[in-house]
Amino acid sequence: GVDQANIAMFDSKGHIHAGRTDLHPTKAQFAQKKAYANMAEAFKGADVFLGLSAKGLVTKDMVKSMGKNPIIFAMANPDPEIPYNDAKEARPDAIMGTGRSDFPNQVNNVSGFPFIFRGALDAGSKRINEQMKMAAARSLAALAKEPVPVEVMDMYGEKDVKFGIDYVIPKALDFRMLEWEAPAVAKAAMDTGVATINLDLEQYKKDLRARIDASHKRIKDYVASYNYDF
Repeated sequence: GVDQANIAMFDSKGHIHAGRTDLHPTKAQFAQKKAYANMAEAFKGADVFLGLSAKGLVTKDMVKSMGKNPIIFAMANPDPEIPYNDAKEARPDAIMGTGRSDFPNQVNNVSGFPFIFRGALDAGSKRINEQMKMAAARSLAALAKEPVPVEVMDMYGEKDVKFGIDYVIPKALDFRMLEWEAPAVAKAAMDTGVATINLDLEQYKKDLRARIDASHKRIKDYVASYNYDF
């Protein structure tokens, strides 16, 4: 839903604009008429930064120049484009996410691909389309607003996790993603005509929950067999 004219994309050679002659078609579709001299210029007034590049590319001053309540997803691993603490110090109002588990809002591909594949496979989908990916994203957004089980909080050593600036996406180890995301993907596959199996979604959700419970029991019994005191 974002107007591509509002997306300033950068690669290793700088801003992707219409004046460049070295652009692959996959990049050319994001070329803007206006050319930014550097990334700092593009940051001014920006609402969102999405980084998939390298550490240290973003400064506190760049973050300070962004619009109100900015969203910063600095995904370079293991070190993001700007450290979490630096970004929050510069802009306490920012929704800040990285790929790391030791800071709030971990954005990890494990939150998506296993459950997208699960829903696609169980629906016998012939392909994974944009509608299925959007269904996965919306299911994660909805799950983030649900109460977080104690078991999930215990995994991360946290006591009070609830939807807000420091929790906009479910924890990467939240087992509920299977029963929320896979059915959403399967439904999208059926709705868009790429599924070859017509699932009973309510029963499918129950079956997925049974898989989760069975998995937890197997792990619990396995750990118990070693007589560890935890």
